[in-house]
Amino acid sequence: MRIRPYEPDRDFTKISHWVNDERTHALWCAGRFPYPLESDSFHAVLSDMRRNSGDKPFTAVDENGRAVGFFCCWIDRENSNAMLKFVVVDSSARGRGYGREMITLAARYAFDAEKVDTVTLNVFSVNEPARKCYSSAGFKEISVTDNAFSFGGESWGRCFMRMENKLKEDIL
Repeated sequence: MRIRPYEPDRDFTKISHWVNDERTHALWCAGRFPYPLESDSFHAVLSDMRRNSGDKPFTAVDENGRAVGFFCCWIDRENSNAMLKFVVVDSSARGRGYGREMITLAARYAFDAEKVDTVTLNVFSVNEPARKCYSSAGFKEISVTDNAFSFGGESWGRCFMRMENKLKEDIL
């Protein structure tokens, strides 16, 4: 697997099929993109995030070049942190280690290319498969904000997770 910059014409159609119901959509993006996912609104949000805060979208591809994952990365230079956002894996590939591998590559990119000390992300507490995936990649749960988001009569907590740059820890 490798990660590369997101290419709208090449990647959007595939990504748009990975989230096929409203609850999964809310778990993925907390309503930041309208459901169902449409190209114009998705790319408008990505453009706004890039313009306003420098977020970079990435696609993970398997050994055959097939898109299997997506995420955005925001770099906070002041705090030497990268935040991963909108992490999603192809629904037909879930449970096979693609998510862990993609998250590991994303963290390696942040540590090596962006030279940050930490990588963080948020995940809803009800999204147990994602929490397990991030934990297996080396993220630690730092805090939980109860009742951070509501969907269809449910109230979801938001888990804040962090990974430290192991190389930096080893040097210190």
